[in-house]
Amino acid sequence: MLTLVVVGTAFIGGRRGFPGPGGESIAWHVAASATVIAAQVFSDRHRGFAAFSGSMVVFMVAGLLLWTQWWS
Repeated sequence: MLTLVVVGTAFIGGRRGFPGPGGESIAWHVAASATVIAAQVFSDRHRGFAAFSGSMVVFMVAGLLLWTQWWS
């Protein structure tokens, strides 16, 4: 969902002449979304430590994205 917000903001900003997120930020959001979706699907299909590991990947990637693209 956050990726769609960033892409939409870049599109609207470009059309109205406002500064918005650049291509690098969009690329980071798309890559993080793909990684998180893959990790969540993996976690949903496994049990035990494997499921826990997949869930941790989701939280770590989301935290890294928030830290590098939103709070810095």
